[in-house]
Amino acid sequence: MTENLLLWDIDGTLITTGQASETAIGQATEYAFGIKSDLSKVDFHGRTDTWVGIELLKQLNLAATPEHIHRFHEAYLDCLKKQLPLHPGKVLPGIVAILEQAAKRRDCVNALLTGNLERGAKLKLSHYSIWHYFEFGAFADDSHIRNELGPVALKRALARTGHDFSPDRVYVIGDTPHDITCGKIIGAKTISVATGNYTKAELLACEPYACFDDFSHPEKFFELLRP
Repeated sequence: MTENLLLWDIDGTLITTGQASETAIGQATEYAFGIKSDLSKVDFHGRTDTWVGIELLKQLNLAATPEHIHRFHEAYLDCLKKQLPLHPGKVLPGIVAILEQAAKRRDCVNALLTGNLERGAKLKLSHYSIWHYFEFGAFADDSHIRNELGPVALKRALARTGHDFSPDRVYVIGDTPHDITCGKIIGAKTISVATGNYTKAELLACEPYACFDDFSHPEKFFELLRP
């Protein structure tokens, strides 16, 4: 029986785009509105793409209207598609082995809980050949507030699998404190990994269920899942 729901973050957890994402975000406002933005003033790690767009529009003194947000998103996705092949990104250590093993196990489901737009997630994970591992997800399209994405993921999990996952069988996996907070809100177990922009000490301070330097030893990841 499918009992363990693995909800994965993307950037810094599954992959690194080698700054392709950051470059595309930086280009998006100039392409959409003809105005350069200053990314140094926006802490976008662990946030949603929609939240980032709203913050950048504020910075440029532009109203965060649906039309402006849509223009930003379309410009960002166009830039991202062009930037991904130009940067030395990669799938992070152990990820393919974990996803492959989870996909073969009858008691696990791989899904996404990410601040990426769904089309952005597909662009990134398809580029690195791991999109096919994920049956569904919750994305920035669903809400600009990261903490509202967990309940969306659970509803989609029930709809797709027919299984109402117990909170102690839901694992939110990410590389930022925002992932930990997002997981705790839905009562999930949070698994942190220090392959992004936060150190292991910074992640441990947020009291995740477990924390890894990286996932280069997949067997240690699966030891956390209840049999």
